[in-house]
Amino acid sequence: MRRLWLIFAQAVTVAVAVLFVLATLKPDWVRGRGPLPTVAVFEAPAAASQALAGGSSLRAAAAAALPAVVSVTAYAQRPRAALEDDPTFRFFHGDRVPRGGGRTGQGSGVIVSPQGYLLTNHHVIAGASEVEVRLADGRDAMARVVGTDPETDIAVLQLELDRLPALTLGDSRALQVGDPVLAIGNPFNVGQTVTAGIVSALGRSQLGLSTFENFIQTDAAINPGNSGGALVDARGALVGINTAIYSPSGGSLGIGFAVPIDLAREVMDALVRDGRVVRGWISVEPRALTTELAESMQLPSREGVLIAGVLQGGPASAAGLRPGDVVLALGGRPVRSTDELLRAVAALRPGTRTAVVVQRAGQRAEVSVTVAERPAPAPR
Repeated sequence: MRRLWLIFAQAVTVAVAVLFVLATLKPDWVRGRGPLPTVAVFEAPAAASQALAGGSSLRAAAAAALPAVVSVTAYAQRPRAALEDDPTFRFFHGDRVPRGGGRTGQGSGVIVSPQGYLLTNHHVIAGASEVEVRLADGRDAMARVVGTDPETDIAVLQLELDRLPALTLGDSRALQVGDPVLAIGNPFNVGQTVTAGIVSALGRSQLGLSTFENFIQTDAAINPGNSGGALVDARGALVGINTAIYSPSGGSLGIGFAVPIDLAREVMDALVRDGRVVRGWISVEPRALTTELAESMQLPSREGVLIAGVLQGGPASAAGLRPGDVVLALGGRPVRSTDELLRAVAALRPGTRTAVVVQRAGQRAEVSVTVAERPAPAPR
């Protein structure tokens, strides 16, 4: 009896061992073709699951945006050819006379209204006398320069063509780090190109690219020729105008910058309405208040922006502001950086008065300043 029990125990042990090996190496042999056991999983939010559901959402975004993204070529002034008025010459060449002035800029643009208005970068068309635009459908046309704003690097052109596709404007203020985006343009003049990435950072400033900086940073590949092109979200809505890259070599390293569409639209509306952008100005030179400066000036904190210089005869000088004052607030809103101060002043209407709270010699004081119009920047 004892021997039988030992044989039984050994048989069970071998059977369990075989079952374990089969369950590990060939689980289908063990459970057959029955239903898989239910496993609890974490479900992503609906928006995230749609973005991860494959390439369909990005394909739809690209399809919606591609027709409205154009190639922009700027030409310099050239001497008029003597043959241009010859009827035989114009019979063969029409109005498309060969240009002798040379190309000054090559980039991209985005059609944003059925009326033919399109956005691009100021540096793409700076110094040009003629601007040619090629649409995604193959049409070519000369564009009229409505206006440019070097301080945000935005320019507005207009096309006189029928059946123009216009890209829907999105809300760049709703963007968050990690959102998927597409960059569309004409890099290196190879033709319309789409690259994908995410929003890497928001509110990038102090890059030395323009006066008023509030860039969207993205790792979607942006190269020379992409300037003025579209940065679109996963729905295909325009959220930025591609402007610059950070690259010692000139090629994409995954750090690109775009002007938020909310800022670009403000500039466009002003250029279309007035032909220029009017901004406030109080004639001070702001400087970031570092720990070293705060300690050397014996300031109780690093809050605010240091006034490093004041233009004599300007609004700040007339109001009594002077170098060494630290601006704490403007118009009732705290000021924490030089960019905040520049934007807050620029948003003020010239001729209005605003309250500036400063710290001077350890004491708080409030000064009333009459805002003037910001002078146009000197041409580069």
